[in-house]
Amino acid sequence: MNAATQTVPAEKKAPAKKKVPGSSGKKLFRKVEPYIWIAPSVILMAVFILVPILSVFQMAMSDVSRAGKIKGFNGLENFSKVISNPSFSLVLKNTLVWTVAVVVLSTVLGFMLALVLNNKFRGRKIARAIVVFPWATTLVIQASAWNFIINTDYGTLNTLLMKIGLISAPVNWTPTPAAYFAWEIACGIFVTIPFVTFCVLSGLQSIDTSYYEAATVDGAGYFQKLFSITLPLVKSSLTVATVLNIIYVFNSFPIIWTMTKGDPANHTDTLVTYLYKLAFYNGKQGEAAAVSVIGFLILLICASTYMIYTLRKGDEDL
Repeated sequence: MNAATQTVPAEKKAPAKKKVPGSSGKKLFRKVEPYIWIAPSVILMAVFILVPILSVFQMAMSDVSRAGKIKGFNGLENFSKVISNPSFSLVLKNTLVWTVAVVVLSTVLGFMLALVLNNKFRGRKIARAIVVFPWATTLVIQASAWNFIINTDYGTLNTLLMKIGLISAPVNWTPTPAAYFAWEIACGIFVTIPFVTFCVLSGLQSIDTSYYEAATVDGAGYFQKLFSITLPLVKSSLTVATVLNIIYVFNSFPIIWTMTKGDPANHTDTLVTYLYKLAFYNGKQGEAAAVSVIGFLILLICASTYMIYTLRKGDEDL
């Protein structure tokens, strides 16, 4: 047969895949399955977080009766009343001082304590358990204990100092509102240190010891290891601890309320105790909601700014 007249056999077509009954339904389920699993959490967050937030915003822009009944929309009138009140600037300043002082000092001291507890020494487990106690105890009990310690007449601080001969007569440790506020800050730092300590400690324990061994071989000193190895590797733990600290401390109510109730004349009030007084002592529900919204916005801006700055700095370091 002539080669020119030969015909090339056509390629065999692959047999068509048969559709398995219900396969399309399985694919759809696989796509939807993750959303089904997170749906309960989303619903709970919507009910217990989103709805109350929207309700507070609605109250802040409404005329609200003493009983909490919304009468009608009044725009920014509640915000105007709050901001024009002379006490608000003092309360806002107290809140910022309280938050910055407690967060910064507890973070520094907690970090130092975590470095100590990360070392191996006899009784380390007992020391770690002792550090947990202030955090495990309720804030009301802690604040009451501090009130008892600094009391002028029967406080344990005066009793101790008189017994060891440092003072001859009881000392008034709270002569001014500023002094009382300083003791409240000290109490806040004391109860916050354990949280920071164990957040940082978890990060320290995840660091591979080979980094320190290599640095030692290269002749690096303690502070070189601290700033070149330890701090960069625990930055994520420290960031989480700081952000949560800002939120917790800013919204802290029991310490201030138990020790002074914000008195005298709002000199030791923070936004949380101030809005509580507006709502439940003065019956100004709308103004209290406005203070709550202002606090929410301040907290949102501060936490977001810190997170963005930290993440960008981390990316630059990489």
